[in-house]
Amino acid sequence: MAEKANPRCAPCETKHCRTGTDCFGTAEQHLSMYGECKADELNRAASAIEARHYCQASRLQETILFARELGCKKLGLAFCVGLADEAKVIEGILAQEFGVVSVCCKLAGIAKRHLNLERISLDNPEEVMCNPAGQADLLNQAQTGLNIVCGLCVGHDAVFAMMSKAPVTTLIVKDRVLAHNPIGAVYSPYIRRTFEKDDKNV
Repeated sequence: MAEKANPRCAPCETKHCRTGTDCFGTAEQHLSMYGECKADELNRAASAIEARHYCQASRLQETILFARELGCKKLGLAFCVGLADEAKVIEGILAQEFGVVSVCCKLAGIAKRHLNLERISLDNPEEVMCNPAGQADLLNQAQTGLNIVCGLCVGHDAVFAMMSKAPVTTLIVKDRVLAHNPIGAVYSPYIRRTFEKDDKNV
């Protein structure tokens, strides 16, 4: 068993925690992290959705049910411009029940040169940066109750979650190579092989 300060649950073959074993002796400490707080409210709502709709609802359906369980009136949709068509459909579905505020990753049209960021195309000095902090700022101003990530880039999603005042859940994960299905890299032995280190080069 790994040390409490450096857990490694992924390679564990038994997962006795599933049957109630407190492997790290942290159950009491972790229980105290819930109590009457926002984390407890979110956790109760998530558990309710899991219990009532286990293996029956799609991720989009679960997101709607989760927002409903939380009593949200207004949702934020932070989307990548590359998934603008999908975001339009999603907003239309959500808007049937909630107020929706949607923000594109390129909002404010800020060129990367202002922050000296690397560019995809060196031929375009005005290449526009993604603006996850700006997305969070506008949704914070709109006072959304729950923010939904729709395909933000790796890292930009982290900035958005860090800056968002409302809880954040992810609906679509960006993967340009695998049609936004990142788990495909794990399921495909051909792709997974590219991550294996050659013993000669280690």
